[in-house]
Amino acid sequence: MGSLDVAQTADVARALHDTRFAFDRVAPTYDRSNAANRTLCDMRARTLQMLDDLVPRGARVLNLGCGPGTDEEHLAARGYQVTAIDWSPAMVREARRRVAAAAISQQVSVEELGIHELDRLDGAPAFDAAVSNLGPLNCVPDLGVAARLIADRLRPGGVLVASVIGRVCPWELALYLWRGNTARARIRFAADLVAVPLEGGTVWTRYYTPAAFERAFAAAGFTRVSLRALGLFVPPPYMQAFADRHRGFVDRLQQLEDAIGSWPAVRAWGDHFLIALRRA
Repeated sequence: MGSLDVAQTADVARALHDTRFAFDRVAPTYDRSNAANRTLCDMRARTLQMLDDLVPRGARVLNLGCGPGTDEEHLAARGYQVTAIDWSPAMVREARRRVAAAAISQQVSVEELGIHELDRLDGAPAFDAAVSNLGPLNCVPDLGVAARLIADRLRPGGVLVASVIGRVCPWELALYLWRGNTARARIRFAADLVAVPLEGGTVWTRYYTPAAFERAFAAAGFTRVSLRALGLFVPPPYMQAFADRHRGFVDRLQQLEDAIGSWPAVRAWGDHFLIALRRA
């Protein structure tokens, strides 16, 4: 192994460690803070609705980056048999507590495992679907490798539904250019991992266009089923104070986004994009 390979390996290890530590720090309050953010809740709901539309009741679902288990009750209520994984031990503890309190342990198991470690998922059957809500796939060290690992866990014809943090967020560009902060306005266009602060920690994040994301999964045998924007007209979640002050206006923006967010001209833009891919 050359010196560059050693350096790259060290960088990946640091990014994974920092990201895990950041999510461990916020795990006890993460669900409450997200639940108070209506924009995040709306994004989450649209991801789950797409899964519901594509995957029948009783299916085996792999939840990639489950966090504190926010989605597990919904998935169980839909009759899915769920294996949920997360890289953060503290998030896994929160998720297991939530699953136990909801009495859904027969339907949902939670494993401490990163997406980059899916080959270590012992005894897992072929899943009918995988879901990744609100950006866990932005934090994997190598998206192409992750795509192959996910493909290996899905049966032929299985689907992945993922909400992914995108590169072109019109609200963010407008906000930071108006403030004269061009460096911040350009941050999503970085080619490499970006250090994103999270309450005193650092989450290492890579931003994707839908085309780049889709190419990584096409190489692993996936084809696109559906694509739409999330947070195209609606301000991004970190502008929640603005959204709360202008609720009626933002609700109308959400209606417009739901109406045209899948149009080819605009679906590649937004704070996130929501994509469904089917394994060959």
